Amino acid sequence: MTNSINLHERRKIRLRAKLRRINAERPRLTVQRTNTHIYAQIIDGEQAIILASASTIEKEMKNNLKNGGNIEAAKKIGALIAERALKAGVNTVVFDRSGYIYHGRVKALADAARESGLSF
Repeated sequence: MTNSINLHERRKIRLRAKLRRINAERPRLTVQRTNTHIYAQIIDGEQAIILASASTIEKEMKNNLKNGGNIEAAKKIGALIAERALKAGVNTVVFDRSGYIYHGRVKALADAARESGLSF
């Protein structure tokens, strides 16, 4: 018997395997979301280091946001991760949605990152 957690994990594993095969030379923008917060990291898979990160639990973001688990917060995190990535010298990434369906907060974060200059 499968449940949504198992299906989510299967989607995540399948997606990451495809990302490794397609583009190993570009870092990946990975997204993690909970009911109350959203997190984004740019990870260099070859060296296994985090190049940039942003989340709604950071002190300056927490003070500016009323709620960290909505689309407005995701847009701000998308713009912030793009700004930090460009500062770190990363222009193109591979988008890793971590098994989440591409809509709502995940889509808002991706669109805001694209609008802020990050290409994927």
